[in-house]
Amino acid sequence: MENKNLKIVVSGDVCINVLLWRTYHQCTEGLSWHQYPEVHKNYKIGGALLLSKLISLSTGIHILSPQIQNTDVLLQEDILTSTAELELLAKTNDERDDDKTYRVKDFLGFTGPTSGIPKLFPIIDDDENADIVVLDDEDNGFNSNKEFWPLAIKTPGKSPIVIYKINNPNSSTELWKHLERFYIENTIVVINGDDLRSKGVNISKGLSWEKTALDFVWQINNNPDLSFLANCRHLIVPFGLEGAIYYRNEGVAKSELYFLTYELEGDFIKETQGKMYGLTSCFVAGLTRNIMLGIHNKEELNKAIGEGIREGIVAAQKYFIYGFDEKVDKDDFPNPKAFIEGENDFIYKEHIQDVVIRNSNNPNCQTCWYIIKDKSSTNLAEIAYDIVKNGDKSALKFIPIAQFGNLKAVDRAEIEAYRSIKNLLVEYVSGKNTNRPLSIAVFGTPGSGKSFGVSEVASSIAPKLIEKLNFNLSQFQTNLDLIVAFHKIRDVSLQGKVPLIFFDEFDSNFDGKLGWLKYFLAPMQDGIFREGDSVHPIGKAIFVFAGGTSSTYKEFCGEDITDENEHKKFIKEFQSAKGPDFISRLRGYVNILGPNQIDEKWDQLFIIRRAMLLRSLLERKTPHLINERGGAQIDNGVLRALLKVSRYKHESRSMEAILEMSRLSSAKKWEQSHLPSKNQLKLHVDEEQFYHQLMRDTFFSEKLEKLSKDIHYKNLRFHVDTHKQNLDCLKSWQDLSEEHKNSIRDQVKHIPRALQRVNYEVTSVNQKPEAVKFTERELNILAEYEHKRWSLEKKEAGWKHGNNIDVKKKTHPSLLPWDRLPIDSKNVRIEDIKAWPEILADSNFSIERLKFLCYCETQL
Repeated sequence: MENKNLKIVVSGDVCINVLLWRTYHQCTEGLSWHQYPEVHKNYKIGGALLLSKLISLSTGIHILSPQIQNTDVLLQEDILTSTAELELLAKTNDERDDDKTYRVKDFLGFTGPTSGIPKLFPIIDDDENADIVVLDDEDNGFNSNKEFWPLAIKTPGKSPIVIYKINNPNSSTELWKHLERFYIENTIVVINGDDLRSKGVNISKGLSWEKTALDFVWQINNNPDLSFLANCRHLIVPFGLEGAIYYRNEGVAKSELYFLTYELEGDFIKETQGKMYGLTSCFVAGLTRNIMLGIHNKEELNKAIGEGIREGIVAAQKYFIYGFDEKVDKDDFPNPKAFIEGENDFIYKEHIQDVVIRNSNNPNCQTCWYIIKDKSSTNLAEIAYDIVKNGDKSALKFIPIAQFGNLKAVDRAEIEAYRSIKNLLVEYVSGKNTNRPLSIAVFGTPGSGKSFGVSEVASSIAPKLIEKLNFNLSQFQTNLDLIVAFHKIRDVSLQGKVPLIFFDEFDSNFDGKLGWLKYFLAPMQDGIFREGDSVHPIGKAIFVFAGGTSSTYKEFCGEDITDENEHKKFIKEFQSAKGPDFISRLRGYVNILGPNQIDEKWDQLFIIRRAMLLRSLLERKTPHLINERGGAQIDNGVLRALLKVSRYKHESRSMEAILEMSRLSSAKKWEQSHLPSKNQLKLHVDEEQFYHQLMRDTFFSEKLEKLSKDIHYKNLRFHVDTHKQNLDCLKSWQDLSEEHKNSIRDQVKHIPRALQRVNYEVTSVNQKPEAVKFTERELNILAEYEHKRWSLEKKEAGWKHGNNIDVKKKTHPSLLPWDRLPIDSKNVRIEDIKAWPEILADSNFSIERLKFLCYCETQL
């Protein structure tokens, strides 16, 4: 790597990690001890020593830091040691992967000096002129021992960039006070999200990225215990290995979320994969590498930090995958490949998205913020169109998505609800001393998919352990029918399974309103049911109460009744039916939204839910309509009608029925002629409205081919001088290779997303609009975004950097980070962007300034 003349100093608390693991002798004949497992021991550096080595690997330069070279020093009693038991585990979570590596099975604890602080070590060849100072403050004595601090932060007049990794944020330590007084402008504080939570900071975990982000912003704005952190110029909070928040306060506070779309916090590391220490240190090493590059390239610090966060997330995930290797006693830990981009890596920096977090205390704005709205200026209908046509993996590459078995969710409200239920189920199933059922309520309109959603969440946890049972209470004649049901539940439990029981229409009438509730109180509370004089334990079980008359929890509780007299009457009846007692025994609930819009003001993502459901139905019921590239063969008018019709009379059942009623068994494409008659459609939708949507103008995506051709011909002349080797560029459209055509098509598909970066959106108009003209700043932002998108597309297709464009070897000279791209290549990309407004205008698309991102903003 370059920057050999830059100096980085690392110091902080020091720890030695004692690793223990067992192996078994192949032959147990001979000496007696061979019949027992052999216990091995190895020492690995930790704390600031490990951080120093990681930064050396990431930057490729010599790091000034404390060092331990004498093995005897490791045995000194005043050195802090951490002991961990290792286990040989699968390198990845892929069942087809046979590679193994050692990771931590259990952290056994620490051993330290009987009195005083653990031993600290001086920096070898310390230099007061260091460019970057990295501090590892584990709150084990370093923050109060100034003699071990780097000279660069003790010498007046020096202004290094300070990266301060801290696990116990405390404004009263000497080190914090010193940095705050003299170096706050250039200090980057890094605190792990779990370390914040351990101090009582209430930030949700793994429900949705929106929820985590908004919780953080609220805490940093309102929690007095975090006021000293709110004054940080630069604060980074990693959340697991899947995301991070970058908060900066340079007069005006701003927070950005960096996240992986296909994983929420905690998803990457599965329980069967063990643990690793040093993950945050590896993140800091990736961050440091980009800070160093930023200094070298003289770029703004916040930009270097943003790229550093991406680098840190990638490095930390790869560091975890490599673990300690299959041979723990090898000397190449940590594995340097964690900081090297490989051809077939499972993660690239370009996979990590970023979005500015809402900084509002308006509760309505808090609940209606969706990343999908901020990450795409594309009309939600067009995103839905893309989901059905090309699948969610292609259409939602930049949007958070959660998967539970065969269930995929994009709507934040659904993700949070399902994740909450999943957390409850995981805790319950793994619990050892549970003696009563776990009770959950599920509400939704008939046909919204109440049973399917919870079943898929449960099967994603323990498919071989959980057995599903269904009972519809509206069909029960007496309470004896319920006793029979409890016996069936108990039989499953006695077989060692965990029964997952759906009590459908539990809120139906039985000897009065909500008459069934009182019969569930004892089973829910005590885990027993009575049959005459006999008392039977139910055992471990999951009760799921699916509402039949109430579509939401609020409706069930009467919270949405606005008339005071009517509300009083409801509460009286509710109490008489033991409603409050029933609710007190519930441990969670979820409102299933379904494919219909529940609120015109706030629920704008119903069309995305429809698209996800429709794509799933096509894949499951008519897989012959999905081609080998994953494209759904469906007429655009049919698709538009299915997505845009105002209401499905029977929710998801109606969508499924229309598919089944269409004549598709031998069809190669779902054409309008395959649809059922109007009279049949009337059973499930407003047939006149459906046909009106069927014939309306098509989406942006339908003009894909024309726009792609226009872009190719418009920019042909700019490629002549720059891409002389790429003869494909100089051909007419019909003579282009299919790969090159697809690359241009992909660029067109992502134009709306790119324009979001500069606060524009694309709208369809009746007449040709006037083409806008981008500013120089907007052009640079768009060009950099488009280059990153193109680079990821190429890398995923197996391309790599090379001096020449070689289709056979898959090399391209422009596969470089934007900052290292030659000026000529940058200009070509900028000229491409300049052509967008005119090309879009020729197809009657207007580029307009974004107005409101959510309804509540119109009320401010």
